[in-house]
Formats: sequence, structure tokens, C-alpha cells
Amino acid sequence: HGRISQLAFLGQITTRAGYHLPGAIDGAGDSFADFPNGFAAIGGPDSIPGAGTGQILFFIGALELAVMKDVTGDNEFVGDFR
Repeated sequence: HGRISQLAFLGQITTRAGYHLPGAIDGAGDSFADFPNGFAAIGGPDSIPGAGTGQILFFIGALELAVMKDVTGDNEFVGDFR
């Protein structure tokens, strides 16, 4: 959870400083800078559409279930994915 929190913090700092990924985020041509920062991107009037939020949650769930697991059972501690 520490690494996830660090990445979330850096994401907040960089987007609030005005740095956004280039290009379009969807087929309609909306750019990354068109969406607000923070929680407003999830539930505000100009938020990411529900299908996009669902895709993000599905991807995270797929990573948790299929990729981020200890296959061999040889980990030294919880979260050791070497």
C-alpha cells in the first residue's frame, strides 16, 4: 500500500502542476487535460465516463487476481513478488 500511496501522491502533484499526458484519452478526441484533477475526475460534472472508470477498476482487479500473486510460494514476506 505504501508504493501505491506514493504513486497516487506523485500523480496528484504532477497533474495539479499542469503536467498531463499528451494525446487523446478516448475515441471522441478528449485529451487528458480536459478532465479535472483529484476526486472531481471521478464524480464531478466533467468527470471520466462510467465506462472508463469501470475499465480502470476491471484492469486493477485483473492484475490483483492474475498477476500480483505469489505463484511459487517462496516469498519471504507478504507483498514479496520477486
